[in-house]
Amino acid sequence: MDHRFLSANGIRHHVVEQGSGPLVLLLHGWPEGWYSWRHQLGALAEAGYRAVAADVRGYGQTDAPADVAQYRMREMVGDAVGLVDALGEADAVVVGHDWGAAIAWQCALRRPDRFRAVAALSVPFTARAPAPPIAIFRKRFEGRFFYMLYFQQPGVAEAELEADPRRSLRLIYYAASGEAPAAPGFFGKPAGAKLLDGMVDPPALPAWLTEDDLDLYATDFARAGFRGGLNRYRNMDQDWEELADLAGAKVQTPALFIVGAKDLGMTLRPDAVEAMRKHVVDLRDALVVPGAGHWIQQEAPAQTNEALIAFLRGL
Repeated sequence: MDHRFLSANGIRHHVVEQGSGPLVLLLHGWPEGWYSWRHQLGALAEAGYRAVAADVRGYGQTDAPADVAQYRMREMVGDAVGLVDALGEADAVVVGHDWGAAIAWQCALRRPDRFRAVAALSVPFTARAPAPPIAIFRKRFEGRFFYMLYFQQPGVAEAELEADPRRSLRLIYYAASGEAPAAPGFFGKPAGAKLLDGMVDPPALPAWLTEDDLDLYATDFARAGFRGGLNRYRNMDQDWEELADLAGAKVQTPALFIVGAKDLGMTLRPDAVEAMRKHVVDLRDALVVPGAGHWIQQEAPAQTNEALIAFLRGL
């Protein structure tokens, strides 16, 4: 793997590259980093692709601007376009997980000239909400905890998570995995709860996450902090206003969707995959992986890689 630093969209980005051929840009979610694609980089390289995993703005060794507004979706799409430019390519297939999936969908919707196909993991494409998202969440979860609402006030979640980054990540990764028992976590707790309250601290890590893996993640978050990643959640209403220009627009590029059957998002939106078909014109496949949770490319790397490579070869 080749670690590099590239200038794009006004900041310095850390990327990890492997292989040669058509460019596949990999964008991670919260709270992860380029390392979440460790199982995909080599597989894509062997299949004949130039795989590049980026530390998204605010994470790892990529710059983390202080201004909350610097994490708007327009900036995130600008980063992706800038990375394609900095890598010397005309276009790319963009692959995203979690928030990276949301960014990837917007890349395909807004810049199909630069992103010829999209693969999204865990987060389906959704049409523009009828009202600002935070207002909708406040109504739906009135009197109850919901993690996206908890993340809104700068400094609150940071203080909790940064007190012990390794423990925070261990609890979060386990809570959203396919192995975790049903327990209070990301939603459903009393309104005054914190994120980690009620989450199970596993006696041993699940098989897909080693102590060395957790050490690498914890080192990155101990250095960079959690603020950059959390700032993405703090722009949801701003995005709702700024991205209204393409309200009702459909994703026209070839698309792939992969999700774990035990993903928490499936609990909140059990009809999301079918609903997505109305807005994604060329959805080639929607793969639901039994037993897997939210961290799909890490929990089920073989199935993820097989689906990704089949999709890429079919373009």
